[in-house]
This record gives sequence, C-alpha cells and structure tokens, in this order.
Amino acid sequence: MKTDTQKLAPSTATTRRDFLRTTAAAAAALAAPTLLGAAAASAAEPSWTMKLSTSTVQFGTLSVEDACARIAVLGFEAVDFWPSNFQCPHLDEIEKMGPEGLKELLARHKLKLYAFTCYSRGVNGYPRYAELLGKAGGGVAVRESRAGVAKHLTAEMKAFLATLKREVELAEKHNGYVAVENHGGCLLSSLDSFKAFVELNQSPRLGIALAPYHLQAAGISVEDVIAVAGKQLFFFYAWQHADGLGQLPGIGPTDCTPWIAALAKTNYRWYVNPFMHGHPAPDAMSKALATSRKYMEICYRRAMSI
Repeated sequence: MKTDTQKLAPSTATTRRDFLRTTAAAAAALAAPTLLGAAAASAAEPSWTMKLSTSTVQFGTLSVEDACARIAVLGFEAVDFWPSNFQCPHLDEIEKMGPEGLKELLARHKLKLYAFTCYSRGVNGYPRYAELLGKAGGGVAVRESRAGVAKHLTAEMKAFLATLKREVELAEKHNGYVAVENHGGCLLSSLDSFKAFVELNQSPRLGIALAPYHLQAAGISVEDVIAVAGKQLFFFYAWQHADGLGQLPGIGPTDCTPWIAALAKTNYRWYVNPFMHGHPAPDAMSKALATSRKYMEICYRRAMSI
C-alpha cells in the first residue's frame, strides 16, 4: 500500500518533462528580444544602397581642383573625369599631375575615383589613360559604341566586341573596366542591341554605360534596359531627355523613382551619376546639382519603400 507521501511525489519522468519544458520556455523568452531586434534591424536596413557621383564636365570652365571642390561640397561621393575634346581640360590636368597627384587631389576633397570618360575619338581613348587610371586606384572608362544602327545585329555586335579586345586586355592589366555608352543612331541604341551585347559579351571587365536621355528620345523603357543589362551595367547617368537644366533629375519632368527601383532590383554596384550636357555658369550648375542630388535621395527612399 502506498503512503500519502508516495501518492503526492511526482514521478521522475514527470519531473524531467517539466524541467525541460520550463528550460525551453525560458530560453525562448531570452532569445525573443534578440530575434525581434535582428528582424527590426533587418527591416530598418535597406537591401541596396544608392551611391552618387557626378561628372567634372558639369564644371568644364573651372580647373580640376575647383571642379572637385564644388562636387565635394555638394555631397557627391565620387567623380567622373572628362577630357579636352568636350571643352573640359580635366583629364589633361590629371595627366600632368600623375596618379599620385590624382590620389592627393581626391584625398584633399574626400572623393572617390569612379570613372574616366574617354571616348575613342582621336588620341583620347582608353588606351591613353589605362595605366594612369589603374595606378590611381582603378575604375571605369566610358567610351562610345559605333555609329550606325545594325542591319545584321548579331554579326555586327560580335564584330564590334572583337574590336575591344585590346581595351579589355588593358582593363585586366590595370584594374579597369570599360563601359560602352548607348547613343541614338548607333550600334548600341535599341532594346535588342542591349540584349545582343549582354549575350555576346564574355568579359567581366566589359559592360554598359546607360544614358536614359537617348532611350527616352527613342521611346525605350529605361527600366527594361536596366533589367537586360543586369550585372553588365557599369555606369548609370541620371539624365533625362529635356532641354537645358531640365536634363537633370528633380528639375525636368521625369519621375526617376522607377529607375532607382530597377537599379536596386539588379543590385547595381556602381554609382548613380546626375548629368547633363551644356555649360551653365558654375554657380547655376552647383544650385541645379544640389537640387538634383536631394531629389535622387527622395527617389531612393521612395524606391526602397515600394
């Protein structure tokens, strides 16, 4: 016959179950704030960060020193340098100062080197600047494609890419990247031509510099081309088809939020570069670029909340 004490004493199995249950509950309670905190941090941090640069040709009437000073004060992170054949002496000045001088210039203004725009017209092509760009830290060299729309797209695109062999080899040697810009009436100008470029290009050092200005002029979706270019997109001009200062985001009529959303979707790793052609006075240019930079930040916040 069992005593009252024996009746009341819990079994060893029951005691162990209760202990394990209690321990698990306590561990879950302790872990919950950590898990919630991690989830909150993940929600607070955007999955893609937009980086902004601009081009020195916007201040082509100034010295490269003064152009960099203005770009830095405006809050841009990086810079794209332009050559003399676009009424911009900055690459000529950089050649004279050499790679160490360029590094000092950038450090002085707390800017990063993004690109040399060096179209292959005359002697200003990438081969001239490849070693300089590499010794200064490496970056993107922007160039044009080829005049004339293709009649036999695949064959002509393949032939064009073959002409870039030397530039690709230089990019490999000097830690560079070559980006081909689209223009109206050129080989790289239609959605199909972007598809052909991406499909035929075999080099991770060769990619696309995308100018929405020319796409809008032809009625081509900027977002569609961003999606096609994908990881081969090395340079993005925040540049719309309009007149004068209206070419800049935030001044012209285009809602650039879908562009930024498309870039985020492809995890674009380079810079977004507000840009225009024309030569407003430096103070007017500074004011317009300040408006444009602030607008791009608004577009970024909107895009990341979609």
